[in-house]
Amino acid sequence: MNEELFRHRINQELESISFNKLTELGNQSIRLQLIIGHGWRNGKYEILHRDKALLMSAEEAQTYLENLIKKIDC
Repeated sequence: MNEELFRHRINQELESISFNKLTELGNQSIRLQLIIGHGWRNGKYEILHRDKALLMSAEEAQTYLENLIKKIDC
């Protein structure tokens, strides 16, 4: 396996882990009734509240959901 192919596979694995984490955070937020939905829309990640919809990058969405969950843990 050449180095370029190896790096590509590593990047794919890291991306997959990141998407799985984002999905887990979104589902946890729904279970905690912090949001009503989440998922991809037009290349951005959408987070649905009862009164608004937020579109952001995957990284921003992960941070947003982590902070949302932390607020109720405190």
